[in-house]
Amino acid sequence: KLLGTFDGAAIRYADIVVSAHCNRVPTRNGHLEAVSVEFESKPTQEEIIRAWREYRPLAQQLELPSAPQPAIFYDERQDRPQPRLDRMAGSIPGMATVVGRLRPDPLLHYKFMALGHNTIRGAAGGSLLNAELLVAQGYLGQEAAALAKSAVIA
Repeated sequence: KLLGTFDGAAIRYADIVVSAHCNRVPTRNGHLEAVSVEFESKPTQEEIIRAWREYRPLAQQLELPSAPQPAIFYDERQDRPQPRLDRMAGSIPGMATVVGRLRPDPLLHYKFMALGHNTIRGAAGGSLLNAELLVAQGYLGQEAAALAKSAVIA
C-alpha cells in the first residue's frame, strides 16, 4: 500500500523517491533510521501523520496475535524516537515502528526518523507475525504455526 499496489497480475510500484540510511550505534537494541522522502504531489505534514496513524496493514486488519495496534506510532516530541526509550513502544512491546521528527527537507519534501526493534520486530517477532499471517491466509497449517510459536518462545 505504501510502496505500490497489486493490480491482480503484478505489483505497480509507487512513483516516489526515498533516501534512507541506518547507522549502527552502540545501543543494545533498536535501529534508528534517518529518512528523506519526495512525493509526486507534496502532502502536508498533517496528511503524512494522518496516513501513518491510519495505516492498517493486513496483519492489523486480521488482528493477529503478534500484530501491534497501531503498526506505526507517531511520536510528536521533538527528541523522539530514541532507541533506549522507545524501542518497546506499542501494544505488543517491540513490534511497532516508531516515527517522529517529521520536518521539511531542503532537498526532498520531508525527512523524519524511524525506529524499529532489530531483534523483536526484525527477527523473531517478524518471523512469528509472518507465520501467523500465512496461517490466517491458509498457506500454512495450524500445526506448523504452533510449532513455530513454541520454538520462538523457547
